[in-house]
Amino acid sequence: MLPEAFLERMQQMLGKEYTAFLETLEQEKHQALRLNSLKRGLDGINAAERYGSGIVWDFAHLEKVPWAETGYYYQACDQPGKHPFHEAGLYYIQEPSAMAPAELLEAAPGDRVLDLCAAPGGKSTQIAAKLQGGGILFCNEIHSARAKILSENIERMGICNACVTNETPERLAEALAGYFDKILVDAPCSGEGMFRKNGSASEEWSPENVKMCAERQDRILDSAAKLLAPGGRLVYSTCTFAPEENEGSISRFLERHGEFEILPVPKEEMGLTGCDGVPSFWEKPAEGLDRTVRLGPWRIRGEGHFAAVLQKTGHRGEEYCRGDAAGIIKGSAGNQLESFYDFCQQNLCFPSGRYQDSEMLDAVGRRGAGQYLGFGDHLYLVPAGMPDLRGLKVLRPGLHLGERKKGRFEPSHALAQAVAPAYAAHIWQLDSRETDVRAYLNGQTLPAAGEKGWYLVCVDGFGTGWGKLAGSLMKNHYPRGLRQK
Repeated sequence: MLPEAFLERMQQMLGKEYTAFLETLEQEKHQALRLNSLKRGLDGINAAERYGSGIVWDFAHLEKVPWAETGYYYQACDQPGKHPFHEAGLYYIQEPSAMAPAELLEAAPGDRVLDLCAAPGGKSTQIAAKLQGGGILFCNEIHSARAKILSENIERMGICNACVTNETPERLAEALAGYFDKILVDAPCSGEGMFRKNGSASEEWSPENVKMCAERQDRILDSAAKLLAPGGRLVYSTCTFAPEENEGSISRFLERHGEFEILPVPKEEMGLTGCDGVPSFWEKPAEGLDRTVRLGPWRIRGEGHFAAVLQKTGHRGEEYCRGDAAGIIKGSAGNQLESFYDFCQQNLCFPSGRYQDSEMLDAVGRRGAGQYLGFGDHLYLVPAGMPDLRGLKVLRPGLHLGERKKGRFEPSHALAQAVAPAYAAHIWQLDSRETDVRAYLNGQTLPAAGEKGWYLVCVDGFGTGWGKLAGSLMKNHYPRGLRQK
């Protein structure tokens, strides 16, 4: 049962479309996933290329989502979340309408991008695929528990150029004003668009909560305005129908920030014809509100979403500089690097025959330069040009390569997810249809034979984790916290 006040408002808003809206609430929700173009197989072909032709897998029937480059619907009978491909990072399960905002951001390799309210990570991982290892992606989440889940999803999808922070928007704005080329604000909201997907969400709804969400959105957007460079692009989105949080939030923002304007969205090209924002839903509408996007389940195959594309006037001046990444570490990466180079020489293979920094960057899909940073015994690879982050809560400053233990380097699970299998000196192949995969994901030791050392365990050619062969056993190094029961 939905709140009466909510239904009365929806009837006033939708008019003749109200009946269609009610009918969709009784229908099954649409489910979708995004194939991961960052995840390379042993043959060098990424998951999006290999599986993006609408084929029928043994566990999923795929049909294209019109507005998302690598988005596909799957059927209610499918269970992609239980397949080993999910743990291998071949795709991210995501509500189809939620794929639209990151597409509108138009992130490209080399951009400095911020996902300001990022957990659990669907839109961040979508942006990362657009960057293709180039530029810098900051993924921020104010709630620590959700920030941890965000960090885990960044790791699972094999992303090499993301920094995960656990900060308030205000503190980020103080530290990194004017740093970003593009910002996504997928704002916390009243969640009305998810009532069909999540029935319990309606229990928390009230007019007072809508007002509270709108006030919080105003504060978040003000911080985003400060963080964005002149000439930068800002995408604001919610998963609610409430005008106060959609057309209202944008109108109030433009009243406070005359340096921004609303940009048009290519709705016809994206299959979103007729999904216009509605200026009459707000008493003081900003100019161009019809350029915004209102998605509803009675119009498209997805849940409720709103998005607006904004641009900040001006042009970026001199290159932003606030120190370098060395400011976020304690001590030197020298000890970790020495043991890391030894690990690479023994367990990875490079075209030159010897370890080279440039070839290591290629191995993990990093476009452009990078630098190594140490946190205690842990070693990270971060993009060159990372700003000084002292004073901020940083969960993950870049790609976690591993840690030094008893004088030897132990590779991280993040490295197993990011490295291209073609660079692994030793591969242990598992068939996704066989029981050995489940045994590995459960943390079991596997019988094996071969040269001793670290093995990249692959599922159908895609890296999933590490194993270490000693004698006739493959010791399991799949993380305990991720093991399936």
